[in-house]
Amino acid sequence: MRAFDELVEEAAAAEVAGWGFEWLNGRATEERPPWGYAKLLAGRLGQVQSALDIDTGGGEVLAEAPTFPPRMVATEAWPANARRAQELLAPRGVVIIESIAEAPDESFELVTARHPVRPDWEEIHRVVVPGGCYFAQHVGPSSAFELIEHFLGPLTGKEGRDAQRECAAAQDAGLVVTDLRTARCRMEFYDVGAVVWILRKCVWWVPDFSVEKYRNELVEIDTRMRGGKSVVAHSTRHLIEARRPASRS
Repeated sequence: MRAFDELVEEAAAAEVAGWGFEWLNGRATEERPPWGYAKLLAGRLGQVQSALDIDTGGGEVLAEAPTFPPRMVATEAWPANARRAQELLAPRGVVIIESIAEAPDESFELVTARHPVRPDWEEIHRVVVPGGCYFAQHVGPSSAFELIEHFLGPLTGKEGRDAQRECAAAQDAGLVVTDLRTARCRMEFYDVGAVVWILRKCVWWVPDFSVEKYRNELVEIDTRMRGGKSVVAHSTRHLIEARRPASRS
């Protein structure tokens, strides 16, 4: 294994824009949920005439779909990601907007999201057509806590989003939840650079993260890894489908 400073400096300088994780290849692994969201998303996009993808990041997941509906829109608020999404998706006819608030009422048959920052159920209900569908994969409670707690300490009482509470909120907004699946997936990091990179990318995990501030914690992780112990954590995910009831005739 390369020296601590070399690994950390490399990770601190690496690009983290967008929503791709190729930089971690060979340095970390994450088990995927069993349902295969990207494949399911691609299938649904091929069955509608209009769709909106919320918090698309750099557009990497959306771009995996071989075909888009005639009207395809995506939202992204972070400028670095929005630029990347524009470069990746605009040539295929996708319109990039900053937020769902810019979308007209009842304008999309399908609204999707992979790991939205904070689903706004009232807005989702507003933009989906009667009879239309919201289909998404969300981050669940206590995701990656084993790693995060190494830096922030115990997070009991801060478990975050819960699938059942989100279903209740969706239904309060007028949607009908038709499918809900949950998964807990193993994550494993093999060098300290991988930890630095993921904390720079997922800035909400340790909001005040910097190599300088958390150098001691990073040294502890590095020492453990050099002793043959990788860092293991678990991500939590849930797949949710909710429909807006069709208007009464």
